[in-house]
Amino acid sequence: MSDLDDLEAIFDSAQERRTARADRQQRKRRRRRALWIWLTAVALVVVLPAALIGGYLLWLGGTFDNGVTRIANAFPKDDTRPRSSNGATNILLIGSDSRAGLHDVLSGKATGERSDTMMLVNVPKDGSGITVVSLMRDLWVPVPGHGSAKLNAAFSWGGVPLAVQTVESLLDTRIDHVMVVDFGGFGSIATALGGVDVWSDKAFQSRNMPGYSYQKGYNLVEGSKALAFVRERYSFADADYQRVRNQQAFIRALLLGFVDTGTLTNPLKLQSAVGTLAGYIAADDGLTSATVAGLALGSRGLNNDSIHTLTLPTAGTGSSPDGQSIVKVDETRLAIIRQALADDDLIARFTGGELGSGAR
Repeated sequence: MSDLDDLEAIFDSAQERRTARADRQQRKRRRRRALWIWLTAVALVVVLPAALIGGYLLWLGGTFDNGVTRIANAFPKDDTRPRSSNGATNILLIGSDSRAGLHDVLSGKATGERSDTMMLVNVPKDGSGITVVSLMRDLWVPVPGHGSAKLNAAFSWGGVPLAVQTVESLLDTRIDHVMVVDFGGFGSIATALGGVDVWSDKAFQSRNMPGYSYQKGYNLVEGSKALAFVRERYSFADADYQRVRNQQAFIRALLLGFVDTGTLTNPLKLQSAVGTLAGYIAADDGLTSATVAGLALGSRGLNNDSIHTLTLPTAGTGSSPDGQSIVKVDETRLAIIRQALADDDLIARFTGGELGSGAR
């Protein structure tokens, strides 16, 4: 081989090396480009939506927290109260239908107004469901410091703290949170959800708010029609008992309305509903959006079958020593509820039939 051939071979080899090096560099650039494209896609598909969702949840939580009014001194003195439950959460819901708003409850003192409705919302530690226990307003019970009286008198005499103390004494269980709801706003809340489907045990026409009628079965209600549904008692032979069942049906419908797919996937609708709800609630300082979110995350999914409603068992009606018409407590079944709350198995006791049908 000549010197020229040797030079050509060396040149060709160097050219091949340069070409190979260029190819490797190009492949590296392609890999880097592909990596950046993948990372950008991840950011757009995963990270950005997560950030947006996180920001949306903070915004939604802020809507609730900024809208709810807070009750000063919502609870009685701690040395008068039962011990905390074993992991369950008990929320006392007090319904006020005074048409005067919530201004009187904010001080935590006497209101001069009797609570229209009381419900204990029990959320078990295992998140297996929710039980709503209605307490008849005319139940004849011991009111601490006042002797025996109708249950709703406690709210009038001592505001929220005395109402909480009376229920805690009655059920021998600690109330973790309390909220007062202006029932006059129920219609607005239902409207914000686009209407809710409430179940009625019977067909009836409202006498309290004439012009509204309801069929037996499901009824789509909002606005004044929803308000008439929860207020009505004059159309029923068993008066307050049926009204309590209707209120339970409405609470069930509201809960399902908030977790409905059409609500959860519509940010504006959900924000409107949460904001409207918050505007009609006064609550203790600890009942924040974070608390509610924690309870929701601890649950196994809310649906119609996981919401249980019953009325605290009663033993008929009668008269008080001073001649008032009252509702008597069924002491035998009350003892079962007390034990169920202590054992955190209220759902099992109710669905097992130990408390009857839950109607009264």
